[in-house]
Amino acid sequence: MIQGASDRPGAWWKDLTFWMLAPATLFILLVFVYPFVDGLILSFNPMNGGYFANYENFFSDPRLWQTIGTTMKLALPATLINVGVAIPVAYRLRNKSPYQKLATTIITIPLTLGTVLIAQGMLSYFGPNGWFSQLVQWLNIWDGPVRLTHNYWGVLISLVISGFPFVFLLILSYITGIDPVLSRAAATLGANPFRQFRHIVFPLLLPGLAMSFALSFVQAFSVFPSAILLGAPSGPTRVISIAAYEAAFENYDYSLASAIAMIMGIVQLVVVALVLGFRRLSYRGPVTGGKG
Repeated sequence: MIQGASDRPGAWWKDLTFWMLAPATLFILLVFVYPFVDGLILSFNPMNGGYFANYENFFSDPRLWQTIGTTMKLALPATLINVGVAIPVAYRLRNKSPYQKLATTIITIPLTLGTVLIAQGMLSYFGPNGWFSQLVQWLNIWDGPVRLTHNYWGVLISLVISGFPFVFLLILSYITGIDPVLSRAAATLGANPFRQFRHIVFPLLLPGLAMSFALSFVQAFSVFPSAILLGAPSGPTRVISIAAYEAAFENYDYSLASAIAMIMGIVQLVVVALVLGFRRLSYRGPVTGGKG
């Protein structure tokens, strides 16, 4: 007698895997692949001109192509600050202690607030009449009101506040995955904490840092609410996402907006590819300990 699929050993597991992967694959196709393909095709169907008219208009109009540099000037510093500050903080909190959970909870609070609430708080506290401006004037550190909103610095500070908890949690998960026995072994050989971090932890952490940098950069490069609420959207903080929004909802040129979105994705992809390319130069082996 020929056994059916359900009678074969392990067939039930294969069936369960299929029914789990099928909805996930369909979801990815509908939510990610189809919008991308539709937007790519739409970008080559401009309202006027040939197939590449939208891309030609983008790179021939300084008001459009300069948004790439403006966005990079915000995204790269914010990403570098978040990663640079998160490394020592996560390294300090890598070991379990009575204060670890409390400190981690406090650091991750901005994740629960969202961009709008962060912007509202910054407008109240970092505006020209906020407590920070009044404090530095009272201490005679600065003459006149300090303007940290509706300019470049307001958007940068917002990106740091909203992006730091995300980067911190990623780096903390990587650091806690490194076997602490390696550092203790280095300590027995006379290595101080700085040398332990420099020669052992940091090289092992580089793959995780590359991934954290890439994800943080993509998040910062797609900045939109902060640039509107805390920046100068018609001036120094006119990022590429604002250009796409204006093309779609002010000029009703959805084809040009799709082309801008494609360019935005290409720039992010290039930076991520470079970062992941450097990641291949780092150590690629086990960093966690097992039971011996």
